[in-house]
Amino acid sequence: MTRTPVRVALTGARGGFGRTFLAQLRSIDRMTATQLIDPDVDGVRTLIADLGGLPDAEPIPGHDDVRWDEIDVLVEASGRVEAGYRYAAEAISRGIHVVMVSKEIESVAGVSLAKAARERGVGYLPGDGDQPANLLRLLDWVEKVGLHVVALGKSGEYDLVFDPATGILDQQGERIDASGLGDHLFLADDIHETLAARAAIVAPLKRAAAADSCEMAVVSLYSGATADTERMHYPVARPSELADIYARRADGGLIDTDRAIDVFSALRLPGETSFAGGVFTIVTTGDDEVWDLLAGKGHIVSRSGEYACIYWPYHFMGVETPLTIDAVTSGATPFAEPRHHTVLAARASEALAAGTTFEVRGHHHEIDGVRPVIIDRADALSDTDDALAAAYYLLSGARLVREVAEGELIRISDLEGVADDVSAAFVEGVRL
Repeated sequence: MTRTPVRVALTGARGGFGRTFLAQLRSIDRMTATQLIDPDVDGVRTLIADLGGLPDAEPIPGHDDVRWDEIDVLVEASGRVEAGYRYAAEAISRGIHVVMVSKEIESVAGVSLAKAARERGVGYLPGDGDQPANLLRLLDWVEKVGLHVVALGKSGEYDLVFDPATGILDQQGERIDASGLGDHLFLADDIHETLAARAAIVAPLKRAAAADSCEMAVVSLYSGATADTERMHYPVARPSELADIYARRADGGLIDTDRAIDVFSALRLPGETSFAGGVFTIVTTGDDEVWDLLAGKGHIVSRSGEYACIYWPYHFMGVETPLTIDAVTSGATPFAEPRHHTVLAARASEALAAGTTFEVRGHHHEIDGVRPVIIDRADALSDTDDALAAAYYLLSGARLVREVAEGELIRISDLEGVADDVSAAFVEGVRL
C-alpha cells in the first residue's frame, strides 16, 4: 500500500527544475518534499523561504547526510553524472523508487539503472515535464491510434524571432542582422533550397546543443527510434511547415529512415505563439477526406496531403513531474524497457593531443574539441569493453591517454579518470 503523503527527496534542489517542482508540490496533498539535497544549503533555505515555506522540507548537503529510510521516491535532478548515478543506484538498492530528470545520467546509465530497479521491484521512469518523457508519451498515443511515424523530435530551447520590419533576428537576446530572411519566410517548391538559405543566414548563431542530442538519445532508449544523421538535421522551420520538412526524402523532405529523431530551430515572427521547446511527431496520412477535414480544423497537414504533424507545444518542467511520481508509486510502466538502440558518443572535432582533459561547460553542455553524435549501437560496440565508444558524458573530467585524429570516435580505452562504477554501468547497458 502506498504511503500518503509520499515522501519525496530531490537532488539538485537549488536548480530551475527544483523551483518548478517544489512550487507545484505545495498544491498536492498526496506527496510532500522532505529531503532537499544540494551542496548549496543556504540557497535551498532561501528557496524554501521564497516559496513561503515547505513544512516537511529539510536541506541536505550531500550523500552522507541522506536518511534513506525516510524516502519513498527519489527525484534525481542534479545533472551531475557521477553523483547523480550514485544517488539513483543507492536509492534503488534500498527499495526506493526513482524518477530520473537528469538526462545526462539517463543517456549513460539509464539502461543499467532500469534493470536494477526491475530486479529490486521498484519503479524507475524518466520524469514528465522534460522533453524525453513528454515525447515518449506523445509517441505512445500516436502509435496506439494506429498512425505511422516518420519522424519525431522537439524544437530547440530558444526560438528564432525574426522582425521583418527591422531585419533583426533574436535568439534569447542575441541579435543579428538577418534581413535576407524576409525572402525565405515561406517554403519554396524545393524545400532543401529554402532550408539551406535560412541556415546560411542564421549561421552566426549557436543553435545545436549537446543537451538536445542527449534528450533525443534518451528518447531512443525507450522507443527504439534512431537518428537519421548523427548530428541531426536542425532545420530552421516554422511550425506550420513541419509536415512538409520532415517528409521522406523521396517526397522532397529530409527523412531517409522512418521513426527518425530530430531537432528543429523554431522560426517565428514577433507576437506569434512559441513552440515552447515542445515535441512533435510526423505521421503519414490515410484517407484524404479525413485529413482534409482535419486540415480545415487547423491541424498541420503537408502541401501534398500525405503527411501530418501532431505536436504538443510545451514542456512544463517540474510542474508535470508529480505525474511520474504517481506512476512509479502505482507500479505503472508506461514505456518499454530502455535499451541502447543508439549511443550518445563523442567524435573529435579537431586533432586532440594526449593529455587533453575534458570538461562539460555551460548551459549547452559543450566539450571543447569534441561534438556529440548519436550513433547506432552496432557502431559503438567492440570486442572488448574498454574499446567501446565512450558515452559523451563519461568524458567530463577525464583525460585523453593517446592522440586522437579529427573525426575519430573517442573510446573508453582512450580515457583515464572515468569513474569505474559509472563506466561499468554504461558498459553493462550497451552490452544488454
